[in-house]
Amino acid sequence: MSDRTTTIPGPRAEPTATGIPLLELRSVEVAYGGITALKGIDLEVRQGEIVALLGANGAGKTTTLRTVSGLLTPRTGQVLYAGETLAGVPAHKIVQLGIGHSPEGRRIFSRMTVLENLEMGAYRFKSVSRKDLDQVFELFPRLHERRTQLGGNLSGGEQQMLAIGRAMMGQPSLLLLDEPSMGLAPLIVAQIFEIIERINSLGTTILLVEQNAAQALRLANRGYVLETGQIVMSAPASELLNDPRVREAYLGEVAEG
Repeated sequence: MSDRTTTIPGPRAEPTATGIPLLELRSVEVAYGGITALKGIDLEVRQGEIVALLGANGAGKTTTLRTVSGLLTPRTGQVLYAGETLAGVPAHKIVQLGIGHSPEGRRIFSRMTVLENLEMGAYRFKSVSRKDLDQVFELFPRLHERRTQLGGNLSGGEQQMLAIGRAMMGQPSLLLLDEPSMGLAPLIVAQIFEIIERINSLGTTILLVEQNAAQALRLANRGYVLETGQIVMSAPASELLNDPRVREAYLGEVAEG
């Protein structure tokens, strides 16, 4: 990776919506014990989009991604992928359907090498594809340099690259990214967002959970805002970026008037 400063592009145009959404949540409710974390949310991600999911801590963003990837089971509602329900489909089968998940906190295998971590990402296949590995190393040259090092010895930015690279080894059509910029220096954040855009340009649809709302909305096509388990706003990213409520709540700007 170069050390130059990367300029994140402005908000992308909303794509033409055609066909069935790649991902659709219909009235999804998820509860932990007696606490309802998601309260009947509706959300869709169409093929080729980057969709940003914004909200404060505890709003339900990570719960949404964990529900899509099969780690949590909705109490009510439906999760549809390419028009088919994911009800009853175990998490490892959801990966095989083409949904990759780079979780909050990275969760790499710290006692395994970079290469072994990436190989784990390809477990759905009988063998590791050299083509997929080369693509990950092209996206993340630093991982190629560190390929024999233990994951636990990497910097925070390198571990985030590894978490995304591991998810990409499963050849996902839909990539779920949970807080990819968390705890990283601004220069590394810019590099990570540049790579996310490149992954999308290669054909991978992305649902992005990110507290860095400005960066996320500049990258995304559309966005949703979650508050206490409910979708309270949904609009093209450019509209959300310029909405006074969003700017005050998530961009640290005080609305005038």
